Amino acid sequence: MRAPETNPDPHQIALRALVWTLAEQDRAQRLLDTTGLDPDDLRARAGEPAVLSAVLGFLENYEPDLLACAEDIGESPNAIVAARAALDPEYFE
Repeated sequence: MRAPETNPDPHQIALRALVWTLAEQDRAQRLLDTTGLDPDDLRARAGEPAVLSAVLGFLENYEPDLLACAEDIGESPNAIVAARAALDPEYFE
């Protein structure tokens, strides 16, 4: 596990979380089912803040995934939540 950065980039956290989420077929399917995205749409829009925020929201909504993802990508669960807030500040207003 790498040492946490002082100011982690929310896009990088979200992209690593997306890769982690897609690494397991059942979890990837739950993401698609929950967000309404299809595989082609996800590929085309994977770098968009709204999509990345949706991925992080998906993880937030199921604590076991949030904790496992945080551990595997070397970030705290709080960093993942903060990344979502940075990507979608209107959601938290």
